Amino acid sequence: MARALKTPFGIRFKLVFLSSFLLVIPWLGYQYILEMEDYLRRGQEQVVLGTARALATALNERPELFDEGTFSPTLRRSDNLYVYPIYYPLSLDDESLVDWRDYQRYELPYGRANTIATQLNPQSEFSRYYHNDESLNFRLLVGEHNRYLYAYLKVVDNQLVYRSPDSLSIHRSDFLQISLVSPENELHRYVISPRGPEFIYAYEIGNDLRDIGALTHEERISGQWYETEDGYVVELRLPLTMLGQRLGFAIYDVDDPETRNVTAVVATSDVNQRSEVGNLLRPTPEIDKIVEGMGHTNSRIQVVDRGSRVLLSVGDIQSATGLTLAAEETERDRNRYWAWMEDNVLHPLYYQILTKPSNDFIDDLYVGSTLEGAHLSAALDGESMTQFRTIDPSQTRILEAAYPIFADGEVMGAVVVDQNMNGLRTFRNQALETLFNTILGVMLLVAFGLFFFASRISARIRALRNQAENIIDDHGRLKNTIVASRNSDEIGDLSRSFYNMVERLGQYTNYLENMSSRLSHELRTPVTVVRSSLENLGMTVHDRESAVYIQRAEDGINRLNLILTNMSEATRLEQMLQTSEKERIDLAKVVAGCVEGYRLAYPDAVIEDDLQGPVIVSGVPEYIAQLMDKLIANAVEFTYYRKPITVFCRAIKGRAVLRVTNYGPYLPEEMKGRLFDSMISVRPQEKQREPHLGMGLHIARLITEFHQGHIRAENIQEFEGVAITLIIPLLQE
Repeated sequence: MARALKTPFGIRFKLVFLSSFLLVIPWLGYQYILEMEDYLRRGQEQVVLGTARALATALNERPELFDEGTFSPTLRRSDNLYVYPIYYPLSLDDESLVDWRDYQRYELPYGRANTIATQLNPQSEFSRYYHNDESLNFRLLVGEHNRYLYAYLKVVDNQLVYRSPDSLSIHRSDFLQISLVSPENELHRYVISPRGPEFIYAYEIGNDLRDIGALTHEERISGQWYETEDGYVVELRLPLTMLGQRLGFAIYDVDDPETRNVTAVVATSDVNQRSEVGNLLRPTPEIDKIVEGMGHTNSRIQVVDRGSRVLLSVGDIQSATGLTLAAEETERDRNRYWAWMEDNVLHPLYYQILTKPSNDFIDDLYVGSTLEGAHLSAALDGESMTQFRTIDPSQTRILEAAYPIFADGEVMGAVVVDQNMNGLRTFRNQALETLFNTILGVMLLVAFGLFFFASRISARIRALRNQAENIIDDHGRLKNTIVASRNSDEIGDLSRSFYNMVERLGQYTNYLENMSSRLSHELRTPVTVVRSSLENLGMTVHDRESAVYIQRAEDGINRLNLILTNMSEATRLEQMLQTSEKERIDLAKVVAGCVEGYRLAYPDAVIEDDLQGPVIVSGVPEYIAQLMDKLIANAVEFTYYRKPITVFCRAIKGRAVLRVTNYGPYLPEEMKGRLFDSMISVRPQEKQREPHLGMGLHIARLITEFHQGHIRAENIQEFEGVAITLIIPLLQE
């Protein structure tokens, strides 16, 4: 009998596995949305470049919108100061400079590169060059509001030295020098040298800083000096009527409070020579009106001159997404169970592969008042250009477009339009979330449907298998049939085929089972006739040669008669068992009586008993005796000469155990399970002195099953022998 192959990969697993290939659908959807994102990115790139082109076109051929001084090739870019228009009043009493928050991105840094070698007075004892101090630097911003010029300087100084309370000198401590050229084209120099954090008190100086008598208080310059953790802040204001076209600032640093010598100077330009003081540049207000009209494009727009200085900036790069996204659902509108599923299961899963944009980033490229980048360089060379740039660590991508501004065939500046790609990425994420949610729902529904369908098919196949297994009992006899399915599919057709096959097999098996009884009945009459004929022939024929043949014929008839008797014995026993009634018996006493009889019947055999009663069961003593006859006869035939045959009977754990053990050859492994079947014998040919049809142990099995027990044969490991064990349930009192 072939063994059933067990595999964990059933129909359900295979269907679910095959359905997993449907996951290629979300992958294709993901690729499609990425392609759409690429198309949208290209479209947004063209929109941004178009915005820059439109604004540059509005500024083309209008040189009056730009300060002519901006384009003087003789000016050094670092010497010039830009004055940015401020649209609300500023207070001068807040060291956090919160009033300047909208303009602080235009700060210009000055440090080591701006340390100057200057002379205080060629005729004085201070005639020397000041060396560089890397610790000294400052950031400057200049603005204009209501005919006043505002400025602040954030100075980094590792050692603050203030003016002594009783000192009249203004050059022996840290101080700020302001140099300006008046509308009358005269150089005026002012010094702010405080005795501590206080309102500033400005002095106009002469040619020599040591000339205390030349100091004049300038009350039009006002402001505040604040002390910070890494230095100090100077915030000041002066009327525009004092100014011409030039302005400069210089920070003088004193580090030793004992010697009080100036150790370094950092300045915006040479503040002691009128021709060297930097130019004061003011963006034309009309540019503001033109740019403000373009300020509703959800972009950051900047106008720069040929020196890469920012003349005007509109918009915030953090909010310049370029896209208007649909408003997200409020917590009130969302289903709380679905919201929990999205927040705790789906989104953590999705964002393993998606990147969530954040507007909390700083664009360091545009922190100062100048711009950089390949796109701007290309625009200032007369070519428009767009580019993408990534800001670490937020991984925010910035789309930048620059377009040149022309006047009289020359490039006057450029328009720079920026957008962050967070809006497009958010749009992509929303589309992917919707796609994944939809496909996930469909996939779960399809997978559940396939699993249910596979489970239904598996259940039907399993039911058909169970019916097929229950058709034949452990001894190969048909005991059930298959219920034919009325389903019109392949499984139903298979069950009907099995039903027809089992019906035909049952009819054939019934024919074979009844054939022995019919055959024995039919053969007994001719056997009787032959026997009687031989007897009559024996009485009439007296020669020796004929007697030999007659004797051989009688032996054959006797042998044939024994075969017919054995063939009908099992059938008669089955019929008798169906009508027999059980009684309460002591199995140990019945077996003990049988053993005494076997010792007389088999005088050459050594039969031992190991009986311990009582062993009360429900049964028929005559059938138990018939069973013992078969077991002892089998043991006597196979046991070795003068080796004992042991009969064991006891009650063990609620069951009666009857065992017959003999020394003899082992049973073949392949015959252990079939030994108790009908017409099965393991006797070698030389031992078959009488005809054997293998019915003895089959009858023993029938009697055992009649007593609700089971019987088995096994080889003994301790010695060469065989044990046949019978187990019957004890009678419950």
